[in-house]
Amino acid sequence: MSKTLFITGASSGIGAATARAAAHTGWNVGLFARSRAKLDELAAEIGEQAMVLTGDATVYEDQRDAIERLVDRFGQLDAVFANAGKGTSKSGTENGNPEEWKAMVDLNIMGALYTAHLAMPYLRKTTGQYIVTGSAAGRRHIKGSIYGATKFFIHGFAGNLADEMAEWGGRCMVVSPGMVNTPFFDEEKPDKLHPDDVAAAVMHALDAPARAAIREIHLMPTG
Repeated sequence: MSKTLFITGASSGIGAATARAAAHTGWNVGLFARSRAKLDELAAEIGEQAMVLTGDATVYEDQRDAIERLVDRFGQLDAVFANAGKGTSKSGTENGNPEEWKAMVDLNIMGALYTAHLAMPYLRKTTGQYIVTGSAAGRRHIKGSIYGATKFFIHGFAGNLADEMAEWGGRCMVVSPGMVNTPFFDEEKPDKLHPDDVAAAVMHALDAPARAAIREIHLMPTG
């Protein structure tokens, strides 16, 4: 039976690139995001290995229903990639927008926690993996970056979860890229990392032998 991967934030950027890379190596992929049109287009490109699962990562029930549907179709869950995330339009604490902070924390933190909480019972059955998108901004202090603070949480959580999952043979990895040329930014940044670069790092962890627990892959643009 082919392995199955659930991806949040799958409609574009890193999530879509990872879905393509995983499907190319034989994985079934559950594509979870809010944009049905984008997911349908990606699924048509990938083929029968892909399942479209629309929903909001900040809504626990949406993720629960999506994972249940994915397992119903493919029989098991071998890995999840908690990739959905967002930033804010204004930086800094004094000049920031608390409503934007709330939306960002709900997605970057609670969304990733929901994925982990819901996936664990399934991943125990397959001795599976949890992968989450961190950031270079979660590895160093950046003046006034509330976004970076959410990624500090992710890096800390991933390390703690790795120890928790290790008790039953599961693995947890945080992928922490520097700037990536994705729709996250308003302007193209072709000299930075590409989504395929991050997807390759995720696949390295997914394809690693059971004896190797890859806990973090940190990528930066050259120079």
